[in-house]
Amino acid sequence: MTKPLYAIGDIHGQLGMLDSALAMIDADGGSDARVVFLGDYVDRGPDSKGVIDTLVRGLAGGRDWICLKGNHDRFFEWYLAPDGPRFDPHLLVGYHWFHPSIGGTETIASYDVYLPERTRKTDVAQILHSAVPDTHKAFLRGLNTMHHQNGYVFVHAGIRPGLPLDQQAENDLLWIRQEFHSDKRDHGAVIVHGHTPVDAPERYANRINLDTGAGYGRPLTVAVFEGNEVFRLTSVGRQPMPSRS
Repeated sequence: MTKPLYAIGDIHGQLGMLDSALAMIDADGGSDARVVFLGDYVDRGPDSKGVIDTLVRGLAGGRDWICLKGNHDRFFEWYLAPDGPRFDPHLLVGYHWFHPSIGGTETIASYDVYLPERTRKTDVAQILHSAVPDTHKAFLRGLNTMHHQNGYVFVHAGIRPGLPLDQQAENDLLWIRQEFHSDKRDHGAVIVHGHTPVDAPERYANRINLDTGAGYGRPLTVAVFEGNEVFRLTSVGRQPMPSRS
């Protein structure tokens, strides 16, 4: 019998929600099952450091966890680049990691690093380098961008429609939205993603969105894949995830 496969949407520094999600998986009998995390572990929420701590400890302890890279995780990784901070050119003009809508200020605060007025970003990066454990830096550098299993492909944001899965660009896997969401084609696998917050998980014939806005204080979604069935895991057990047209 095939073991269930679990996936968790965008966490965004919400350690309490992550702890609850992992407890629900254990209660569902999934303590030794594979869990795929869809990225965006940091920013906006209060404890990005605690979230990464939990994931690092779980991986070190032998948990069968697949951790994918989100665009916010790449903000953090690039800010810690050995040759100095790198900035994501995909951001809109006027936006940056410390912009209030992005959430990097909350992330560095979880490492007890703050932004005094008139501080240069390179100076903050040097302080952050000292504050962030090497295990966290290695975790960010080692994140995957895609995972295939049981007819599903797990990514952070989506894929570029019409392009073979093995030719996808990282920028699309971390950032794409409208072109992917509006495409009704069969992608060769059902794409399970996050990145775009929705009020409740959305299941379509060719994709499933599990980002339900934990970064804004809304619930964190856990999905269960078993055979041909897909469920949302809640505190009272599994709830079927109906497919939309």
